[in-house]
Amino acid sequence: MKEEQTDKKDCTIEDCTTDYINQCGSSPMYNIFLLEGSGKVSVDLNEYVFDGKIALFATPYQIIYFDTEKLLKTRRLQFHGDFYCIEYHKKEVACNGLLFNNIYQQPYINLEHEDHVEMNYILGKLIVEIENTDSYSKSVIKAYLQLILALCSKIKSKDLVVDEEKNTHHPLMKFKTLLEENFHKERQPSFYAAQMGLSPNNFSKTCKQHFLKTPSALIHERVILECKKLIHLSYKSMKEIAAELNFDDENYFSRYFKKHTKITPTAFRENVGISIVADLSR
Repeated sequence: MKEEQTDKKDCTIEDCTTDYINQCGSSPMYNIFLLEGSGKVSVDLNEYVFDGKIALFATPYQIIYFDTEKLLKTRRLQFHGDFYCIEYHKKEVACNGLLFNNIYQQPYINLEHEDHVEMNYILGKLIVEIENTDSYSKSVIKAYLQLILALCSKIKSKDLVVDEEKNTHHPLMKFKTLLEENFHKERQPSFYAAQMGLSPNNFSKTCKQHFLKTPSALIHERVILECKKLIHLSYKSMKEIAAELNFDDENYFSRYFKKHTKITPTAFRENVGISIVADLSR
C-alpha cells in the first residue's frame, strides 16, 4: 500500500484496498473513494449496489463498509474541514448537499472512462504537491481539490437534472418537503404517512423502493445531519443543540448521536473541529 500524507488537518491520498477501508472504520475527514469494480457498499448501514467506475463521497464519521466478491483497489482522497471548508467554498464547487450531505440520493457517481482517467491524472498531480515542501504547495493542493470537487459536482448535477425530470410528480417528493419542515419535532414515520394519506406499510414500501431506505432511516439521517451541522458550524453548547432539536435532555441527545455515528457529540467536535463558518456567523 502506498500512502502520501501530510498533517492530519490537511489533505492525504492513499492507494489501498476495500478490505483496508473496512478495517479502518470511520474518519474525521471528508473522503472521496475512486474505484472500479462491482459489489455493494454500506454507508451508515444503508446498502447500495455499484458496478463500474465510481467516485464515492463520505462526510466525517460516516460508516463505510464494502462487500465485494473480490478485493478491489481504491484510491482514497481525504481532506479535513479545516483545510478545505466545503461550506465556505460552496459557491465555487457547489458540492455541499450534492456530493456530501445528500441523504436522498446514492452517495456515489458513475464515471465515464474519460472522467476516470482525468480524476486519476489530477490525483497524481496532487500526490506530487503533497510531497512538495514548497510554501506554495498548499495553495496548489487546494486548487486541485477544488477542481476535483467541481468536476464531480458537474457530473452529479447532470444526473440530478435527469432524476428530477423523471420524478417531479412522484408522491414522495412531498415527503422530502414534509421532512425538511418537521424533522426537528416529528420523528415517527406514522406522522409522515398520515400527512401523505398513506398507510404506514404502503408508505414504508414506497419509500424503500424510491430512496432505497426506510422512512425511519431517512428521518434519523436528517436529524443526524442537522446535529453534525450544529456541532461543526456553530459554537452552541451540546445542551443548546439538544434543546434546538427537541431532545428531552443533553444525555439523550448524546446517546442518540452515538447510536447513529459510533462517536459522542463532544468527541465529534473535538476531532472534526468548529468550522470557520461559525466565526463568520458571529
